[in-house]
Amino acid sequence: MKALERHIAEKLLQIKAIKLQPANPFTWASGWKSPIYCDNRKTLSYPAIRNTIKIELARIILENYPEATAIAGVATGAIAQGALVADLLGLPFVYIRSEPKDHGLENLIEGELKIDSKVVIIEDLVSTGGSSLKAVQAVRNFGSEVIGMVAIFTYGFPISEKKFKEAKVPLIALSNYNAVIEQAVRTHYVKEEDVEILQEWRKAPDKWEG
Repeated sequence: MKALERHIAEKLLQIKAIKLQPANPFTWASGWKSPIYCDNRKTLSYPAIRNTIKIELARIILENYPEATAIAGVATGAIAQGALVADLLGLPFVYIRSEPKDHGLENLIEGELKIDSKVVIIEDLVSTGGSSLKAVQAVRNFGSEVIGMVAIFTYGFPISEKKFKEAKVPLIALSNYNAVIEQAVRTHYVKEEDVEILQEWRKAPDKWEG
């Protein structure tokens, strides 16, 4: 798994789906200052990388959740990749909105999910875990079981790991923050002295000022 984590990290950095700027931090929508920015939707524009991610997500599901009867993608970032994985596995696909529609049937889950389905949820990115676990709760409220979540990338925040453990949702990600830092150092994307800054940020991202 370590080799895969590094390989995916390398590709995400290459196409600038992940950017690292310890000296010139980004500002997230939450208002947090951050030395990293991640937009995995960019992977969809690169067929070879898109295909690798699809195959590896499907492999993880087959190896860890062979009993899965449906795939769900979290809107909006994981809709396309989730549909690709579901197609490869020959399983039904639905996606989960962050909020119910304000018209029509006011659906939170789009598509046809059968009650008592065994669902694997696909995420493009796991940060604090809030939106990811909200999607888990939507599936559970519907009357189906979430047997696991797979993601392209996770920051591995302590608060996120705690939330997933409390919610009893196993999470497997293709790559993670540590793998990205290792790859960034190896390719001279960042300097060795930047590593301490990058690691300090992850310990308390809501308090980090750059």
